[in-house]
Amino acid sequence: MTDFVLVRHGETVWHAENRYAGRTDVPLTELGLRQAAELGGWAAGQRLDAVLCSPLSRARRTAGPAAVALGLTPRVDERLYEVDFGRGDGLTRAEMAEAFPEALAAFLADPVAHHLPGGEHPAAAAGRAVDCLRETARGLPDGRVLVVAHSTLLRLVLCELLGIPLARYRQVFPALHNGALTELRLRDGRASLLRLNAPVR
Repeated sequence: MTDFVLVRHGETVWHAENRYAGRTDVPLTELGLRQAAELGGWAAGQRLDAVLCSPLSRARRTAGPAAVALGLTPRVDERLYEVDFGRGDGLTRAEMAEAFPEALAAFLADPVAHHLPGGEHPAAAAGRAVDCLRETARGLPDGRVLVVAHSTLLRLVLCELLGIPLARYRQVFPALHNGALTELRLRDGRASLLRLNAPVR
């Protein structure tokens, strides 16, 4: 069995306005940097065999202190990129409602069948990230791995591995908190959710 500690990166400068941050490389706020440091403090007391992260700087900066505390080099994997939100990237929901109201309404009703215009299909995003985790599990069959990535991607991963329809990801997992711990166990190809949004303190 392999345990994965899934962490959404720290707070970014777009959080205050609730802007959709997909592939845009948005920096962390001072709070986000503190959340990264807190994750590093937590990691120092843990047995972790690897640290994986998205290539985006907000994930790499969040993973950095934990990797240093563990004496590990983070493994940056492009399969852990956030979902590409297409025309929605960088916009608030209100701005989307002005730019493409019908597409936004369809997205809110079913975010998989009607993903944001020009964006990545959520099933494709879930598939690439799950492939990353399963590959890691094969390499570390008795390991515990820290994965620092992104909100929408991680919620899709949870649904895919737990057998929850992807279209329900916004309903079943309405939020993953910045810097919080969500632990998932893979055993014989099956997944169990051990904890969700646990604080690092």
